Amino acid sequence: MADHQEASVTLPSDPASVSAARTYVAKVLTEWGLPEGAEVGDTIRLIVSELATNAVQHTLGQSPTFTVDVRLDRDEQLRIGVTDSHPRHPRRLPAAVQQDNGRGMVIIRWLTAECGGRLSVSPTEEGGKTVWIALPWTLPAQHRLRRMSPIASPSGPAPPTPLVYSGGAIAPSSPAA
Repeated sequence: MADHQEASVTLPSDPASVSAARTYVAKVLTEWGLPEGAEVGDTIRLIVSELATNAVQHTLGQSPTFTVDVRLDRDEQLRIGVTDSHPRHPRRLPAAVQQDNGRGMVIIRWLTAECGGRLSVSPTEEGGKTVWIALPWTLPAQHRLRRMSPIASPSGPAPPTPLVYSGGAIAPSSPAA
């Protein structure tokens, strides 16, 4: 496996893009070796949903798109970032007991910490920000062995197919051969 893998997708700041972001990250992680149905996969999808929702709801129309970056370093650390062009950093909003929103950052921080990770925010050169989570990357031993098997490609798994957003769905950028 390569020392570093990256994948990203840019989506419109639209509520439908939250599901597209979640689906994209799940597909990338599966291609990188995360077994389907892994409990941490559910947690990561929830974190991505919350990050993407924040990028859509709290940029006050100042960010027409947001980008989801997924990075895997040395089979040790998974980093997922959501970048938008709004300069305001996320903050905890007051949430009444009956209110349905206002808890996203609390959920993200708690789930990230529960997985042994951390959350950070960094400014972009364009004046926006990226909200990052960093999580330890561990795969079950049998899955690591299967990926390293001589039957598998010596260069490791193929990189994720570039995907594009098109009318409410993410699709391969070119037809499959």
